[in-house]
Amino acid sequence: MQDGFVKVAVRTPHVRVADVGHNVAVCVEAVCEAADAGAKVIVLPELCVTGYTCEDLFWQDALIEAAQNAVNTIAEATSALDALVFVGAPLVVRGKLYNCAVALCGGEILGVVPKRFVPNYHEFYEARHFAAGPLDVTLEFCGGLGEVPFGANQLFACASLPDLVVAAEVCEDLWAPQPPSISHALAGATLIVNLSASNAIVGKAAYRRDLVVGQSARLLCAYMYASAGMGESTTDVVFAGHDLIAENGRLLAEAVPFGDGSATTEVDVAQLAAERRRNTTFVPNDDGYVVTTFDLKVKDTELTRFVDPHPFVPSNDAERVARCEDVFAIQAYGLAKRLQHTHGKCAVIGISGGLDSTLAVLVTVRAFDLVGLDRKGIIAVTMPGFGTTSRTKGNATTLAEALGVQLREVNIAAAVRQHFADIGHDESVHDVTYENSQARERTQIIMDIANQEGGLVVGTGDLSELALGWATYNGDHMSMYGVNGGVPKTLVRHLVRYVADTCGNEVESRVLYDVLDTPVSPELLPANEDGTIAQQTEDLVGPYELHDFVLYEVLRHGSRPRKVERLARRAFAGVYDDETIHKWLRTFYWRFFAQQFKRSCLPDGPKVGSVAVSPRGDLRMPSDALSTLWLAELD
Repeated sequence: MQDGFVKVAVRTPHVRVADVGHNVAVCVEAVCEAADAGAKVIVLPELCVTGYTCEDLFWQDALIEAAQNAVNTIAEATSALDALVFVGAPLVVRGKLYNCAVALCGGEILGVVPKRFVPNYHEFYEARHFAAGPLDVTLEFCGGLGEVPFGANQLFACASLPDLVVAAEVCEDLWAPQPPSISHALAGATLIVNLSASNAIVGKAAYRRDLVVGQSARLLCAYMYASAGMGESTTDVVFAGHDLIAENGRLLAEAVPFGDGSATTEVDVAQLAAERRRNTTFVPNDDGYVVTTFDLKVKDTELTRFVDPHPFVPSNDAERVARCEDVFAIQAYGLAKRLQHTHGKCAVIGISGGLDSTLAVLVTVRAFDLVGLDRKGIIAVTMPGFGTTSRTKGNATTLAEALGVQLREVNIAAAVRQHFADIGHDESVHDVTYENSQARERTQIIMDIANQEGGLVVGTGDLSELALGWATYNGDHMSMYGVNGGVPKTLVRHLVRYVADTCGNEVESRVLYDVLDTPVSPELLPANEDGTIAQQTEDLVGPYELHDFVLYEVLRHGSRPRKVERLARRAFAGVYDDETIHKWLRTFYWRFFAQQFKRSCLPDGPKVGSVAVSPRGDLRMPSDALSTLWLAELD
């Protein structure tokens, strides 16, 4: 259970209706198989010891007595396993029959959770046999199990992993207007298990999946859903063994309906606990709850779950297109509002032929189109300097012409050389002064043109550059509205590609594809002898795809350095070796802390996704904080 990861499993054994002896055997087999796979929390379906479809056989004393004995047998047979197990059984309490989830660990019965909402509509007639369970937890004689905690408001807390707190509900409980899982989560449960016998009808699998995933998002929890399978009676209904495991709005594992009835993955309870701490509308309330403690052995958890190396970019083509359109709309409408508010009819952009300035001019064109302004009011300024190549300059020029915006060229070489003379800098010394003097000269030019034309300077720097501090303070760091400030570099690339694929303009499309193929560079150092770009950003600060991954884990999840590195190794296995990942991860932390002063005075710009660094929004961080603690753990 390292780094808050807990391996969990849902299993649908092939039960036989009313054949309790057989069902005990297949349930024990399923639990042992899951435990051998490393699962620490194992969930079986509703009424699995008897079968859900016994109907009026639930009135037979022989079946009920056998079910009670079955629970004791399963507890004993799994006593040596290092796992918390939930099985479904019909149990008699205070003279009434209840549909129950029974929690087992180390051969002990920790508690019995009765179904709160008993359906009696459509194909369901459970109220004919079962009573609705109470909320209050009391010690009760549950059939032949002895005196154990009984009631819905129960939590099962792991002593060795405090963030693992488990609660149970049974099938219809989730489908009710006010599911018990709501109060379970507010009481502290980070993992909700559901023992279910949800039947298969057309369209229900998708609805069930959305319900489970949505509930995990709403409650900031992990949710395990175990569903009855093909062993049930098909008199009127069919069961598909549709098992699901979700975490905070994300489906982690799923047993395909009518498949093998098995889902295994790892849930990250540490991340869930961290998410709840920062969410001010998640207000804990554990009134009336009884907590039973269990213990599991703390050991490394082998990760099998998918770790997305590109968390800002959907892998699905349709989702990626929709994401790009959403981001463009946010950027363009944000700029359009600023233009309307300032009564602006002119925007000035420094255009270099690189990715960021290309995206900025595309957004500005869309904003002008939205408010009905003439694109000639967009002044794209190309400012060749000591490192500008013919390729990037040509792309900037061609793109401006294809978009129908106004193009200006201001060569900065003479002005920068004068500046070097004024401050006594040797032009042959290609240090930070040499580079930043060019960046600041460019910013001065577009600011002054904006003053001349009564325009607005549109910033081009992106989220990844801001996180790393890869910007010249009061140079490209500054603008009057930064449209790209919320967009990470990995997403910038897809946004430009999206326009290239869909613009319908052959010239525009061709130049955009070439921009995509051009190495990322500020072009502040002289080009190579063959005229190609000499200064490549990713050689200096590291791969942007790796930094964007780290940025997401650090700011979105608050993950600690050792966990970030572990996840990065899994996400980029076969792409970067461990030494490379460690090197650039160290660079990220050092730069992220050291460069906060640049982020403390950012210009306005739209928030695009769940990660942002605006000092007025998501990131309120002192400029003088040290990275010592983070680097020490990493090393």
